[in-house]
Amino acid sequence: MLIDLENEETNLSEMPRIQRAPFHARRLLTLSTCLTLAGIISLFIAWKMLPSLWRTLLGNNAAALLVLAAGLESAYVIARWRCRAIGVNSKPAWARWRRSPVKETTDETSAVSSNEDVTTPPSRFSKYRKYFLWIRTLDERFIQKISSEFIEALWLGGLSALAWFAVRTSWNLTLSGSDLGQVGSIAGGSALLLAFGMLVLERAFASTHAAEWPESMRMAQLTRVTITTLLLTSLVLFFSAWSRVWPARLAAFIGILPAAVAGELILRAIFSTFSKRTEHIEPRLLADSFLAGFFHWPLRPFHTLQDELKTRFGINLKQNWAFAFIRRRSLPVLSVIAVIAWLLTGISEIRIDGRGIYERFGKPVEVVGPGLHAGLPWPFSRVIPVENGVIHELATSVSEGDTSAPPDDSTADSQAPDSANRLWDASHAAEKTQVIASVANDKQSFQVVNMDVRFIYRIGLTNEAALAATYNSADVPALIRSTANRILVQDFASRSLDRLLGDARTQLADDIGTAVQSELIRLNSGVELLATILEAIHPPAGAANAYHSVQAAQITAIASVARERGNAAQQINDAQMSASLSHDKVTATASETKANAQVTNLRFAAEQKAYRSAGKAFLLEQYYTQLGKGLSNGSLIIMDHRIGGAVTPTIDLRTFALPSE
Repeated sequence: MLIDLENEETNLSEMPRIQRAPFHARRLLTLSTCLTLAGIISLFIAWKMLPSLWRTLLGNNAAALLVLAAGLESAYVIARWRCRAIGVNSKPAWARWRRSPVKETTDETSAVSSNEDVTTPPSRFSKYRKYFLWIRTLDERFIQKISSEFIEALWLGGLSALAWFAVRTSWNLTLSGSDLGQVGSIAGGSALLLAFGMLVLERAFASTHAAEWPESMRMAQLTRVTITTLLLTSLVLFFSAWSRVWPARLAAFIGILPAAVAGELILRAIFSTFSKRTEHIEPRLLADSFLAGFFHWPLRPFHTLQDELKTRFGINLKQNWAFAFIRRRSLPVLSVIAVIAWLLTGISEIRIDGRGIYERFGKPVEVVGPGLHAGLPWPFSRVIPVENGVIHELATSVSEGDTSAPPDDSTADSQAPDSANRLWDASHAAEKTQVIASVANDKQSFQVVNMDVRFIYRIGLTNEAALAATYNSADVPALIRSTANRILVQDFASRSLDRLLGDARTQLADDIGTAVQSELIRLNSGVELLATILEAIHPPAGAANAYHSVQAAQITAIASVARERGNAAQQINDAQMSASLSHDKVTATASETKANAQVTNLRFAAEQKAYRSAGKAFLLEQYYTQLGKGLSNGSLIIMDHRIGGAVTPTIDLRTFALPSE
C-alpha cells in the first residue's frame, strides 16, 4: 500500500521501509553509479574494438550492467522520497557537498531539503567555493523547472537506450570460432567472480523483507538478468575454439535478454511521462520489468502473467472456465504433441543437389538420394548429409586463424586488392615454403622457395566414395592438405632450383596432382581431384634477381637471333630480286635481237626476190631510196645551169625531203 503524507493516520516513524530508507537510498545510489560507470567503460572499449567475439561479449555485458543500473536508479527515486518524507539526507558521504543556506519556506519539499546535512569541503577547495555554490544554485533552479517524473523517466530511458545501443552495435551473427587461449580463461574466471558478486547482491536483495523494502524482489529479478548474462559469457569464454561455432552464436544471442528488458524499460519511461504524480503520495517503481519477473524459481510464467493482469487490469484468469480447462488438459495435449514431434524426427529431407547416408543404430545402411525419407526416430537412426558434386578449392597452406579468404569487394576504379599482388617480394598467406637443392659457390646448398599450390576437388559421385569420405576421414580438407604437403616435400626434395624454374609449370602441376590423387586413392578417402593449379613460384630474393637476369639474357638472345634472321632473309630477297631483274633484262634483249634478225632476214629475202624479178630497176629504186634518206638530213642547194641562161646563175630554194610514210 502506498504512503499518503496528507493522511493523518499515517505514522511514518513506525514503518520499517521509512526507517530503513536512508540506508537503502545511499546503497542504491552508490551501486547505480558504479554500475553505470562500469557499463559506460565497457561500452566505450567495445565501441573502439574491431568486430570480434570480445566486442560482442563486452557490449552484451555493458547492456546488462546498464539495465541493472537503470533499475537501481528507479528504486533510488522512491527511497529518496521516503528520506525526504522524514527529513533525512538520502545521499552518501561521497555525494555530499556544501550548499548555500536555504530560506525557510512554507513549501514542504523546500523545508525537507533545508534539513539535509551540510558538510564543509576541504580547505583546498575553499577558493573555489563560489563556483560550487553557483553550480549548485543552477542545478536547483533547473530541477525546480523540470518535474521529478520527467527526470526519473529521462534517467531510466537514457540508461535503457544506452543498453539497447550497446547490444545493437555489438550484434554480429557472422562470427566464426576463435581460440581465445589463456586470456579467454582469465576473462571467463573474472566473469564468474563478477557473477558471484552479483549473486551475493541478489541474495541480499531477495532476503530483504518486503515490509522493510518493497522493491527488493524486483531488484533481485533485475540482478538475475545480469547474473545470467555473466554466466553465459563465461560459458562462451571457456568453450570457445576454432572448431566450434556455437560459442560465437551464443555470444550474439546473449544480448537478446538485456536488449529485451531495456526495450521494456524504454516503453515504461515513455508512457510514464503521460501520467501525473502527486508529491504527497509515495511513487511507484517505474523499473518494474515484466520480463525480469520470469526469473523466479520455481518457474511459473502463467502465474506471473495472471498476477500481472490482475494487478494492472483487474482481470482474473482463474475464474475463466476456458483457461481452467486448458490448464487441466495442457499436460496430456503437450505429451501427445511431444510424442508426435519425437516420431517426426525419423523423417528427414535431402535437398535436390545433395545426398545422405542413412544410419540405423549407428550402422550405415544405404546412401539415399534427394527427397523425403522415413526411418526410425532419433536417437535410433539419423541421416548424415553428404555433398553431391560440390566443387571446392583448397590451398596447401593458410594463415593461422583464417580458413577462408576475405571477400573481394573492389571495383574497377578502386585500388587493387592484396590478393592481386603477384610480386615475388610480397607476402602471400596461401603460400607453402619448400626447401630446394641448389649450388652456391660451387658447393651443394639449398634455397627456400614459396609456392602457391591449389587443388580443385570434390567428393566422389559414387556411393562408395560418399561412405569413404564420411567414415574414413574426420576432416577432408585437412587430409588433402597434409597429404599434399607430404607429397610436395618428397617431390621437391629431388628437384634443383634451376630445374624447378626451368620446367614447364603445367607439367609440374600435373605431376603433383597425379601423386596426390594416387595417395588419396590409397587412403580410400573418397576424394576426387579435378585440377591442380600451380599459381605462383616465388624463389628467394637473390635467386629471383639472378633468374630475372637469366630471363633478360634469354630474351635478348632470342631477339638478336630473330633480328639476324630478318637481315638474312632481307639480303636473300634482295639477291633474288636482282637476279630476277638481270635474267628478265637479258631475256628481253635476246628476244629483241632475235626479232630484229628475223626482220632483217625477211627483208633480205624480199629484196633478193625483187632483184631477181626487176633487175637494174630495183637497184635504181634502192639507190634513189637511200639517196632520199641521206638527203633528208642535210641542207641542199641545187643549182641548174639550164635556168636563167648561161650568164645569170639561179639559186633553187626548194627543199627535198622524203614523203611521210
